[in-house]
Amino acid sequence: MRTVLSVSLPEQMAAELDAFAKATGRNKSDIVKESLGVFLWEASFKTVKRRLVRKAKAAKVITEEDVFRVVS
Repeated sequence: MRTVLSVSLPEQMAAELDAFAKATGRNKSDIVKESLGVFLWEASFKTVKRRLVRKAKAAKVITEEDVFRVVS
């Protein structure tokens, strides 16, 4: 199942999207879906990384050597 989403873009961004779509032979919808997927993945990764960094610091795991010591 799919959901349709209408997005309002600034003129410059819309023009850049149009030009990129034409230059790559891709459709705008696929470019936006891929871009949103990357954005959401990165946001999730940053959240997990922040939590893990706090835990690592609390466990005194700071350097790569510390990581190898813990996982070995």
